Amino acid sequence: MSETKKYLTISALTSYLKRKFDADPYLEKVYLTGEISNMGRRRGRHLYFSMKDPNGGAVISAAMFSYANRLKFEPEEGMKINAIGRVQIYEPSGTYSIILEQMAPDGIGELFLAYEQLKNKLSQEGLFDLPKKKLPIFPKKIAVVTSPTGAVIEDIARTVQRRYPSVQIVLFPAVVQGEKAATTIIQQILRIDESGDYDTLIVGRGGGSIEDLWAFNDEKLARVIAAAQVPIISSVGHETDNTLVDFVADQRAATPTAAAELSTPVTLEQVISRLNELQIRLNLRMKQLVDVRRQRVERVTQHIIFQQPDRLYTGYNQRVDQLCHTLTQVLQQRLKTTKHQLMILVQRQLQARQLLLRQPQEQVQLMAAKLDLVSPLKILKRGYVLIEKDSQVVRTINDIQKNDTIDLRFSDGMAKAEIIETSDLKNE
Repeated sequence: MSETKKYLTISALTSYLKRKFDADPYLEKVYLTGEISNMGRRRGRHLYFSMKDPNGGAVISAAMFSYANRLKFEPEEGMKINAIGRVQIYEPSGTYSIILEQMAPDGIGELFLAYEQLKNKLSQEGLFDLPKKKLPIFPKKIAVVTSPTGAVIEDIARTVQRRYPSVQIVLFPAVVQGEKAATTIIQQILRIDESGDYDTLIVGRGGGSIEDLWAFNDEKLARVIAAAQVPIISSVGHETDNTLVDFVADQRAATPTAAAELSTPVTLEQVISRLNELQIRLNLRMKQLVDVRRQRVERVTQHIIFQQPDRLYTGYNQRVDQLCHTLTQVLQQRLKTTKHQLMILVQRQLQARQLLLRQPQEQVQLMAAKLDLVSPLKILKRGYVLIEKDSQVVRTINDIQKNDTIDLRFSDGMAKAEIIETSDLKNE
């Protein structure tokens, strides 16, 4: 055997050691305790860090694959843990590490640590400090999300029936323990909140260990409750039990009975008593108002106006008389002015008439004087006589005959005559 064949390659040595590690039953499942360091190495769903001995300087690389599905808490730098895993050698680099299957905080429960970490996270976000919604004083419908077989729904229904029988209790059954509990509770809360038909929502469960109540520490459930529009009362576990649901709910009740009392802040007896009290106060107030109005009416009826109602219109009568007198004066003044204007117009008309008729009158007078000169009456006054026969003027001798009766018109009278004889001057 040559001297050179004694030497191994690094790959061969590493491969040999890996087979030894893989075949060693003591390295297949190793229980280690130590502190977490170098927590910065996270690759997707996998976690890479180091574990060091608190009392010495020894360090071992550690890895946990799909750690989010395995752990309920969040590993932190410097946290002391107890871990279970298998030791293996990584051939490319020749380093050994432990691949963890389980990991839990040392000296503190895993669930409690996860609870504290999530609580601090939500508290820093301000989820616990959001304004709390007020519970209605007179609810009509109350929704209860709980197990249909537990005592929670019975206690709530019995207490509500005793305190305020008119309220309708509606059960929304849900799984309250186990892996599916948070999902079913969330579904029922969203269903109730979207309907908008309920005044109050009670999420309830009886007591138990932290494992039993773990569904009520679900982060998604806490955010759904915080965002709900309907007021929510948390009644999970006993008075000493605290879950994240208690911090985000609008009210926290130690027992289902206490939750029922919170959801019905006023009992039926209190309502009836209050109504009676208000009825008495209303009657007293109405009596006071009636008395005040009666006194006011009596004062009004005793007023001098009602004793001597003519005073109401005395001033108006005086005003009417004054207006009538003023109106009369105005009318008389207008009538006087109108009469004066009319007289002026009449005088102007007479003057105009006289002016217009003066020339025609002078012409008429002149014509009358001329006519008078040729008037038969003037001739008659000089001794002439006008002879008429049958109302016709006799102009010639031929117009009359013997024995005719004629009328003689003198200037101062009439006479009748009979023709005795006629003669024609031309024949003489």
